[in-house]
Amino acid sequence: MTTATAEHGVITEAGAIRFERLLPGPIERVWDYLVDPAKRRTWLADGPMDARPGGEFEYIWRNSELTDHDDPAPEKYAAYAEHRMKGRIIEADPPRRLVHGWDESGDTPNEVIFELSEHGDKVLLTLTHRRLSSRSGMLSVAGGWHTHLDILQARLEGRDPPPFWATHARVEEEYDSRLPAE
Repeated sequence: MTTATAEHGVITEAGAIRFERLLPGPIERVWDYLVDPAKRRTWLADGPMDARPGGEFEYIWRNSELTDHDDPAPEKYAAYAEHRMKGRIIEADPPRRLVHGWDESGDTPNEVIFELSEHGDKVLLTLTHRRLSSRSGMLSVAGGWHTHLDILQARLEGRDPPPFWATHARVEEEYDSRLPAE
């Protein structure tokens, strides 16, 4: 996979999808956007995080508030207009690797891996989301992470980010045609 804006995630194994974005550095700046609630809320979710192994976190998603141009959530995501999720840090190696998990379904917890590596004055962010149990879950996660990463990239580059829900609807359609049927 190349590392350009709007690169689609790739399935790496059953129930896992990986995304890459090449972001402006330095690496410590990108790390801060993962773990500092004030910075994280500008592209993903608010909420406290104890970024140490075993530490707890809570994500508070308010996707309609991520950009100045956004509409309310579409009907199928209206219940997630403000969505909260708690989880636990599995691994933390600042500023290179953060792994956390959460369990919304009562099954095996999802696992999200953020890996950062320096490439000159840029930082390659590789995000892998594992243990997704269904195609519909994969589709929602793919559209969500893709859109959130586009907003992160825009923020770090000093650009106005694309509207969340309009972008999400477009990329979710693209992933629907890309992901294998169940």
